[in-house]
Amino acid sequence: MPKAESFIKRLPRLARIMITLVGVGHVFALSEKVKQVIRAKRPEVVCLELDSNRYQALRTRDRSGRVPIQYALLALFQKKMAEKFESEAGDEMLAAASAADEVGAKLALIDMDAQMMFARLWKRMSLKEKSNMVFGALIGLVSSKEAVEREVANYEAHDAEYISKLGEGFPTVKEVLIDDRNKYMATQLAKISESHANILAVVGDGHVPGILEALKEHEIEAVRLKDLRETEAVAEPSSSYTHSYWYR
Repeated sequence: MPKAESFIKRLPRLARIMITLVGVGHVFALSEKVKQVIRAKRPEVVCLELDSNRYQALRTRDRSGRVPIQYALLALFQKKMAEKFESEAGDEMLAAASAADEVGAKLALIDMDAQMMFARLWKRMSLKEKSNMVFGALIGLVSSKEAVEREVANYEAHDAEYISKLGEGFPTVKEVLIDDRNKYMATQLAKISESHANILAVVGDGHVPGILEALKEHEIEAVRLKDLRETEAVAEPSSSYTHSYWYR
């Protein structure tokens, strides 16, 4: 069996798991890994961290629409970083949609409307936070692949501390782009779980801890970004692959 497929053996097939969260990084080449998880889990519904406008723009690769400056900077940063990792930003979402169709799953878009979200963000941010955000985005455009890898490694080793530190420098960003969206997406997943027993959601890995906390009354399995990125180098199954969170 090719190494790229061996990690599927580590995915537990626990009948009581209702929701699987797959944490991704939008700039990494994870399309095949995401497809493999969906094929293994064969969910009834595949949920994506997108709204309808972003999903259609992603499908057509149409970037001509008018978007808030901060969203445009984020999209440009993701595009530049994805090129360094020989990928294209959002490919993992399109791969998930394709795999959903392959296994006969419904597709659900569970994120907030980006236009409204960024409009609210910009309105609530202080001038200092706005300046720091734009400056940080511009610095990010010239960051090296190695610098991004270091940041990701730091996040993976201390995700809670990393997000907390983000909140110290960018409190409004954390509240609107992370905390509020975590609650929103968790609410959407809870609603879907009322009529479907096997759900899989593909979201940015930074949203996984918050969604897990918001859905603490549900039974959830989380496959993290670190797991997906490390599996090619591991040929044999390992019990350490999957991080499962069980709440009663």
